[in-house]
Amino acid sequence: MIELSGIAQSYGAQTVLQDIDLSVRDGEFLALLGPSGSGKTTLLRIIAGLAFPERGTVCFNGEDVTDLKVAQRKVGFVFQHYALFKHMTVADNVGFGLSVRGRRERPSREAIRARAEELLDLVQLGGLGARYPAQLSGGQRQRVALARALATEPQLLLLDEPFGALDAQVRKHLRRWLGDLHKQMGLTTIFVTHDQEEALELADRVVVMEGGRIEQVGSPEEIYMAPASPFVARFVGESTRLPGGHLVRPHDIEIETSGDVGHPVQVANVFRKGGFWRIEAYSEELAGLIEFDADGRRSPPAAGDTVHIRPRRFHIIQGLDEVAS
Repeated sequence: MIELSGIAQSYGAQTVLQDIDLSVRDGEFLALLGPSGSGKTTLLRIIAGLAFPERGTVCFNGEDVTDLKVAQRKVGFVFQHYALFKHMTVADNVGFGLSVRGRRERPSREAIRARAEELLDLVQLGGLGARYPAQLSGGQRQRVALARALATEPQLLLLDEPFGALDAQVRKHLRRWLGDLHKQMGLTTIFVTHDQEEALELADRVVVMEGGRIEQVGSPEEIYMAPASPFVARFVGESTRLPGGHLVRPHDIEIETSGDVGHPVQVANVFRKGGFWRIEAYSEELAGLIEFDADGRRSPPAAGDTVHIRPRRFHIIQGLDEVAS
C-alpha cells in the first residue's frame, strides 16, 4: 500500500503539484496519465525518492518514507531511455544493483550471475547475457532495463514512459508482454505515460492529471465511459461536444437509414480508420464539426453528401460548454 497525502511541489514560481492525495493498492497496476507538464513524472520521482516534496507525506505500508532516499525505499525504476551501461554485458547490467551493495548485503558473484540469468529468462532474453547493449534491439534493451530493476527484489516497480523511445509495433508488443509479466509477478507497479491507449490497455486504474492536479481516478472503463471533468472528456478518447454540455463518442453516433430522421449533417471528409470509416461532417444545428464512425464493410457517404445521424448514447459533463472542443 502506498499513501500520498497533500503532496505539493513547485520550481520557482511554477507550481508542479498541488495537494495530491492518492492511494495505491497492493499488487495494483496504476497508470499516471496526462499531457506534458501535468506533473506525472514529478509525482513518480517523489514516490521513488528521486525528488522530495515541499509539503505532504509519502507512506509505504503505513511507514512514512517521505525523507528516505531512493536506495532506502526498495523500489525499481525503469527510465524511457534504458540507462544501460554500454561497457557492461547484459548480465552485468542486470546484476549491477546487487554488485554495488555493501559487503555484508552483497551476494556472491555466483549468486548474482544466477539471479541475472533467472531474470533474463523471465524477460525472454535467456542466452543473451554475454552480449552488450549495442548488440540488442530497442525492445530488448528495455527488457534488460526491466530485469535490472527487478534484480534487487523491489517492493514497488516504477516506470517512466517505458516505451516512449520505441516504434509503434514494438510498443504494442511490449505492452502486452508487460501486462502478462505483471499478472505473473503481482508486483505493485506505477507507470507514467501520455499515451491514453497504453494506459487504458494496461492499468487496473488510471490517474488522469492536468496542471499538477488529479482530475479523475478510476478504472479504464470509468475513465473512458464516465469522464468526470471537461478535461478528461477531451483528453481521453475522441469525442464531440454538443450543446448543453453533452459529450458523444464517434462510435456512439450512427447514420439513420430509415428516412430523414435525426440530425442532418454535410459530409466533409471520409477516411479509413482500421476496420471502420471515420466521417467528418458539419452541422449548424449541433456543434459545427462532428466526427462519427460508419461500418467499414459498406461503402461510406461521399464528401458533400447530406446524411442524418443520431447519438445512441451520450454523457452530460458539467462545464463542458465552457471549454473549447
